[in-house]
Amino acid sequence: MKSTIFSLIEKDVSAFPSMPGAAAKLLKLLRNPDSSTAEVENILRCEPGLTANILKMTNSAYFGLTNRVGSIRQAMVLLGWKRLYQLVIASCVSAMMDKPVPGYDLPAGELWRHSIAVSAAAEGLAKELQLSGTDEIFTAGLLHDVGKMILGKFVEQDLVKIDFETYHNLSFEKVEQDILGTDHAEVGARILEKWRLPAEMIAAVRWHHEPENAPSISQMGDVVHVADFISLMIGVGVGREGLQYEPSKAVTRRLGIHIGHIEKIASQTLEWVSDLTASFK
Repeated sequence: MKSTIFSLIEKDVSAFPSMPGAAAKLLKLLRNPDSSTAEVENILRCEPGLTANILKMTNSAYFGLTNRVGSIRQAMVLLGWKRLYQLVIASCVSAMMDKPVPGYDLPAGELWRHSIAVSAAAEGLAKELQLSGTDEIFTAGLLHDVGKMILGKFVEQDLVKIDFETYHNLSFEKVEQDILGTDHAEVGARILEKWRLPAEMIAAVRWHHEPENAPSISQMGDVVHVADFISLMIGVGVGREGLQYEPSKAVTRRLGIHIGHIEKIASQTLEWVSDLTASFK
């Protein structure tokens, strides 16, 4: 039975939408230091919806720009290519992740709010801890639960079993593995592989619940793991999983995190979520 479910999940991963063609071209350009601003503008000239979304996010209070940005060229100058890369991905996944995910008891918009909360908390933590090399942490946080979009219907079908198992204090991802043969973190990593995103980002998504089991230590993965906890702690995206885990002690030790860091970022995250989600309305 488990193997049958797993094969159906595999089919859904294979059928999951790829990045839209224009976005895929943009992401390739934005990863290439030899690309020009004109090349980026040429693609976006034919994509008014994507351009509008990027400019809305650019003008969000989250980014703290004093003057309103009216063109992609301005956005690239003021925010930089790496931030634009993040905004392209956010624009592409926002509509997908804004849908309800009944299996996880997440109403419409809640998975997206949770994803935004984790990406903002991850950036806030990285800044608070003065970590370097954290350019892709925002995107890793944004996509950490993308696997729920596929696994949600399978979780819903096995809800009676899953509720019974969670009653025995197993972590939700352990129950997913036991009943479905995989979990949302593993499925999310498969989606990111399909989208050809960077290996460290894929690993951060794959091990965001179990960083101590990752093949190698990843600062990005560690930060996303703690940011996920912070988002759940403040009540964003709790759903059926509930608060069944705490940050790994090994991770908090590696990052040098103490309760003051978590309290400070937690207090700011709701405001950041409000700023960012408002830009999509």
